[in-house]
Amino acid sequence: MQPSDLPDLPGSPGCYLFRDETGEVLYVGKARSLRARVRSYFQDPGRLAVKTAAMVQRAAHVEVIITASEVEAVLLENTLIKKHRPRFNIMLRDDKTYPYLEITNEVFPRLVIARRVRDDGGRYFGPYANAGAARDTMRLLRRVFPMRNCTPHKFRTVRRPCLEYDLHRCPAPCVGLIEAPAYGELIEGVRQFLEGRSDIVRRRLQVQMEAAAQALEFERAAELRDLLRSVEQMSERQEVVRLKGADEDYLGVARRGRTAAVSVLQVRSGKLTGRETYFLTADPDQPDAEVLGAFVGQYYPIAAAWPAEVCLPTDAFEGRDAVAQMLEAGRAGPTGRARKTRLRVPQRGDKAHLMSLATDNARWAVEEERLREDRQGAPLRELCSNLELPVEPRRIEGYDISNTQGTDSVSSMVVFVDGRPSKPHYRHFRIRTVEGANDFASHAETIGRRFARAEEERAAIREGRLRLDDAKFLPLPDLVLIDGGKGQLSAVREVMHRMGVAQIPTFGLAKEEELLFKEGRSEPIRLARDSAGLRLLQAVRDESHRFAITHHRQVRARRTITSRLSEVPGMGQVRVRQLLRAFGSLAGVQAADAQALREAGLPRPVAERLYASLHPVPPVRAAEGGGDGA
Repeated sequence: MQPSDLPDLPGSPGCYLFRDETGEVLYVGKARSLRARVRSYFQDPGRLAVKTAAMVQRAAHVEVIITASEVEAVLLENTLIKKHRPRFNIMLRDDKTYPYLEITNEVFPRLVIARRVRDDGGRYFGPYANAGAARDTMRLLRRVFPMRNCTPHKFRTVRRPCLEYDLHRCPAPCVGLIEAPAYGELIEGVRQFLEGRSDIVRRRLQVQMEAAAQALEFERAAELRDLLRSVEQMSERQEVVRLKGADEDYLGVARRGRTAAVSVLQVRSGKLTGRETYFLTADPDQPDAEVLGAFVGQYYPIAAAWPAEVCLPTDAFEGRDAVAQMLEAGRAGPTGRARKTRLRVPQRGDKAHLMSLATDNARWAVEEERLREDRQGAPLRELCSNLELPVEPRRIEGYDISNTQGTDSVSSMVVFVDGRPSKPHYRHFRIRTVEGANDFASHAETIGRRFARAEEERAAIREGRLRLDDAKFLPLPDLVLIDGGKGQLSAVREVMHRMGVAQIPTFGLAKEEELLFKEGRSEPIRLARDSAGLRLLQAVRDESHRFAITHHRQVRARRTITSRLSEVPGMGQVRVRQLLRAFGSLAGVQAADAQALREAGLPRPVAERLYASLHPVPPVRAAEGGGDGA
């Protein structure tokens, strides 16, 4: 893309999207003046950062979205980054949505885990970077404050208290055993704890424990004592500081290569109530200030609550004024009263100490991430060395076949990325062209279909009909693992040569002696039994086997159900599918009476024949020792 290709851009605030020739979004940015900001990319390439220059070189056209203000541009930028996940943006790691704890907006509220903040009147707390911590907190609060956790449907339809009531985990508001005001006091305690006021919860438990002891209810007193210890332990992890009742967030950043960690220390009512660490992917040449700016712009639009201050080690990032305006404007909605927030860079005192603590947390998180990546990367490095691979096999695909004496043949494709299963990329195939139990031909059909689909998707991407993120068979693997020996491997490699993908390293792994077979090598490769690389390949092989067997059982069960119903005169494939949709399974069909079968759409004669077939009348047996006993 050349400067002459730029459209006549407006000087208004807004967002801009650089796209490549396939339409994929490369970068999303915000600007006070779209015209000035976009044209700034088309200067001397030597003055641009390496990453920026690479992005501009790949860009084919630019799209702009005008907003009413810079603040709106900040919010829109966050939305667009979440939607398109451009490769040249600094982004929060993973495509997951971080969890919140929500006190629902009901007459008798529940405490639930929510994946996004909605304008539904509930009170939200979070987001939590660790879903396990959110669940632990919820479990503890349910033990301290008995509250309902049933669905709205069950709450409306239940007629008597459930087991939760007998276990003292719910006061049974569903049947009127507690009034709304008293139940509201329980929920108020939950809210106070989640806001960091754990001292109120501790006092409540202390009073209840002493009352139970005085009433000689020693088991109940012991249970309350254990709960009190759990709350105290959780409170001890919340390093106590007093900042005159302030509500503040402290953001620390640390870097290693393309990995950046931002640690958020949350101070509520003057007490440090939580530490959350978020990982981002950022170019090493980008300064810490830019990473912090990207994080603030993406994190606070989705945060359940805004503090009065956000403290940073530096606020010298591009778009700082627009981000500050967004925070200072405050926000109303599901979290209650609108809260205005300002950015601050602490210089001394307790605030500077907490700022340093946030940075230390971020450094520790980056070091832990490095150790984790080293542990995960060791098997890949070992395989690369021992198998003489051109690159570390970041994407490994494993294949297996499953059938019953040649019937209902299926194959599986499992994918491991960076040494871990990537289940969204798993695929299974029904074998179409092979008769009987022929693993060689079944593997060949599977591999041929897999790479044919990849070529179709590559063509669709070139033509702009498909985005790379939506492709199911791209990218191609760095290593293919076949369950089997030389025969299976030879059948697969013949297909790969014919399709032009023979450069992909492919091995067969035999089960008994765990030997690896490679094309063109007469002797198998024997990896050490304690080898981390061999353990990874075994995991891929075993997972492909499990996935193939699971799918085969499902196919066989569906065929068995269909064939049994189809044996009844008048029951064709259309009516079989109609019944299975209506009743969900063969068991559901068997449980239905003739009237229910007719209501599902079967003619009366067919419904009666089917019911009789599924409920045969047992023959009457003659009494033993016949005669009249005379």
